[in-house]
Amino acid sequence: MQIELYYWPDIQGRGEFIRLALEAAGVDYIDVARGEDGMTQLLDTLQSTAILHPPFAPPFIRTGGAVIAQVATILQALGPRLQLVPPDEAGRLWVHQCQLTIADLVVEVHDTHHPLGNGQYYEDQKPEALRRSAEFRNERLPKFLHYFESILERNPDGDAFLVGAALTYADLSMFQMLAGLGHAFPKAMARVGAEVPRLLALQQRVAHVPNVARYLQSERRLDFNNDDIWRQYPELDD
Repeated sequence: MQIELYYWPDIQGRGEFIRLALEAAGVDYIDVARGEDGMTQLLDTLQSTAILHPPFAPPFIRTGGAVIAQVATILQALGPRLQLVPPDEAGRLWVHQCQLTIADLVVEVHDTHHPLGNGQYYEDQKPEALRRSAEFRNERLPKFLHYFESILERNPDGDAFLVGAALTYADLSMFQMLAGLGHAFPKAMARVGAEVPRLLALQQRVAHVPNVARYLQSERRLDFNNDDIWRQYPELDD
């Protein structure tokens, strides 16, 4: 069954969580907006009145005649098919819960550079961003990462993965989050990273999954940039 991914073509952003799952599973998919007339197709689909359950914004996928939006919902839908969830319902719900918590962290990262909203440039809200990022580095970032470190520590199947004894889409998403944080907040991550060794080991473990490693070295993997969620403003990392 063909999978079409609709997301902005020039950033990793939220779409990268979906790309990583598809790449790790080794399935063929179409990254629509990166193709010919791709942005036109994306916008036409986004604005279509013929879709019964329309997406609010990218990323969304089209598969088997259905259009599915929201990162956590997309991954929840694809997880069994990509073999990136445990076989039991409790395990699948736990993976979904981890993904939702990662989604909360994504919002907080974004708000470090746009605390007043997307309607203004970063330069127009820089004083507020400085205050917001200080709280994030000192309070929120350690709280989130210590939480996920404790999940690894308490996993009854060992601390190799967040849920169970095999790779899930939550592990892939955590890899992406840690990569982005290391880009945007290298100083803060150097400090907090010393306190979360299991998470950093997970990041390396995921990076060496064969399909993931090939993807990371390919042209399909975009670089982080300052139009993305994880932006590198050195003044926000002091």
